[in-house]
Amino acid sequence: MISLFRKNKEIVVKSPFEGEIVDIVKVQDPTFSSKLLGDGVAVIPSSNIALAPCDGKITQIFYTNHAFSITTENGLEVLVHIGLDTVNLKGEGFKRLVEVGSIVKKGRAIIEVDFDYIKSMGKDTITPIVITNMDIVKNMIKNYEDREKILRVKIKK
Repeated sequence: MISLFRKNKEIVVKSPFEGEIVDIVKVQDPTFSSKLLGDGVAVIPSSNIALAPCDGKITQIFYTNHAFSITTENGLEVLVHIGLDTVNLKGEGFKRLVEVGSIVKKGRAIIEVDFDYIKSMGKDTITPIVITNMDIVKNMIKNYEDREKILRVKIKK
């Protein structure tokens, strides 16, 4: 009976970049557009520093620095994948600003990106922001207008 009165924790996810927010289904990569890794949104960046989209622990930064994951204290896992096929750049154009295991607050600089270089290599800069453990999500509201609140996620716990 007590569990009926427990409030679901809402996590507000911020865009890691300034820019236009679009639906994940518009990403020109079926891994993201088909929601194979999870659901979310994407941003077409107009700034060059990837910021922490929420408070949490940096649980993964790919060795090429093109993507990172952050896990909230409630266990929500958020993946930020900078650009498409950018793993093929082997880390060129990306500078890591924090290390795996770092506890960060929303808005903390995580990766510096040279988007001019990425574009010159023919890569799309669109950046998916994906909740990778949708099994713990009770509901999620997507917002394409306010970069401070691109996702509002209630978890089941």
